[in-house]
Amino acid sequence: MPGRVLARLAVEAALDKKAKAVTVMDLRGISGEVDYFVLATGESDLQIRAITEGVVSRLREEVGERPLHREGSPGTSRWIVLDYFDLAVHIFDPELRAYYDLERLWGDAPMEQVAEDATEIALLAEEA
Repeated sequence: MPGRVLARLAVEAALDKKAKAVTVMDLRGISGEVDYFVLATGESDLQIRAITEGVVSRLREEVGERPLHREGSPGTSRWIVLDYFDLAVHIFDPELRAYYDLERLWGDAPMEQVAEDATEIALLAEEA
């Protein structure tokens, strides 16, 4: 499954769980490890758990994908990473997201913050 499709589904799932500051980053040509990052912020342990479970469930149910690796555990970690090979989903609490500032660290990557009511994500649009 293309990383672009997985990223779109992950963004939708995070927004369904009311994640804040959902951002997608296109790392193709910049990182040899992953094509896309999806970053999302949860405002509590409960919300971080809901976002994580929502992303995992959506990708499993809609396209049969499971994370190859999961770093962190909702309820005990303030930063969860779901690795889908071409996609890494990062779910943070606000403090750690600001501290690690992946948007600045990967500042050369095209990125788009996705509005809560977005109907399309330009960065993930079908390529010609």
